[in-house]
Amino acid sequence: MPGMAIGTDWRVVDGVATAWFDAPSLIEGAALAGRVVALPAEVVVDVRATGVRVRLDSDEHAAAVSAAARDLGLAGDPTVPQHLSVVFESGDPSLVRPFWQRVLDYAPGDDGGLTDPLRRDPAIRIRQSTEPRPLRNRIHLDVVRPAAAVEQAGPGEASGPYGVRHADPDGNEVDLVPGAALGETTGTADWQAVFSAMACYRVASPTQQRDLAAAAATLADDAGFPLLIDLRPGLVIIDSGKDRWEADAHGLGLDFTDLAADLQSAARELGATADPGLPRFVQLFLDAADVAAVRAFWVAALGYTPDRRTETSDIHDPRRLNPVLVFQQIDASETERRRQRNRIHVELAVPSDLPQARLATIVAAGGRLLDESEGRWRVADPEGNEIVLVSGT
Repeated sequence: MPGMAIGTDWRVVDGVATAWFDAPSLIEGAALAGRVVALPAEVVVDVRATGVRVRLDSDEHAAAVSAAARDLGLAGDPTVPQHLSVVFESGDPSLVRPFWQRVLDYAPGDDGGLTDPLRRDPAIRIRQSTEPRPLRNRIHLDVVRPAAAVEQAGPGEASGPYGVRHADPDGNEVDLVPGAALGETTGTADWQAVFSAMACYRVASPTQQRDLAAAAATLADDAGFPLLIDLRPGLVIIDSGKDRWEADAHGLGLDFTDLAADLQSAARELGATADPGLPRFVQLFLDAADVAAVRAFWVAALGYTPDRRTETSDIHDPRRLNPVLVFQQIDASETERRRQRNRIHVELAVPSDLPQARLATIVAAGGRLLDESEGRWRVADPEGNEIVLVSGT
């Protein structure tokens, strides 16, 4: 697949042809999604209140998607696509990989890493390194899955203040948190609270998938709620976004469980079947001595938005397409730990016509360019946490 643009709407990001089409509502976004899933291809579609992201493993159907968008009056914005992944550096990747495959329920990737089969949560890349880094990282992952799935993953005895912390053979940490039912009534029995409120529905045909996406969009738009509707082959995922099922996070005059019950009824009436084992939420947690400075860097570097709640350190992708980052205070006296390079860093893939502009933004936000090679720039934030900017593929 070429590294340059595929038509005016499309860009290659992390090896995948990707387009974003602005849409004024979920209903109009779902209309485009309904046309896209009817194509004879395995497409990945994410419907948001402000638009639709479409990803294609082949550019064969890119022109057809763009034509459908134009027919609906939707315009592409090629500056939007980006892809965030997590990189582990390990002396023995073969020891680290099985741990994270169990914890995340990911599939082996072509590059020796791990990928989310649903293509929602960040890929894990595992690279060889001989650099000794014995102290705790300042970056760890939070993973939330249904309680039965957490128990089945069986990562061993937990530690930490909440009894959910686990570590791989290199000492990289994850808080593996069991989710819970969204409510106590049968009206929301299909839903799991995994930081997000989420329901995953199996569908038998593209028509059923289209109809469920349209019904969900209509219910959410009528309620004024910016629902996340993700379409995968044979699957529709309906998601509130992190914490947004709670009143203080969404700030709207509604009880999300009422909307969840309506969405469940619509899905069941269409014959969709809930899969209670699929919901999963993954976020990145960064420890910082100066949370404000580090948080401001990552807001600028990723184009993220701070959480509306003043007491919460979260930042998120404004379109909820990439993982949430959370920041936590670390004691400034932990000088050795703060000086050590993390064994985990973030990799950000952007279209091949955007890296120089993004690099300038990252450096202006307080980033320090450490090194560069063809199509790759490694930058440290104000406290040494690293992001690698990658161009195109």
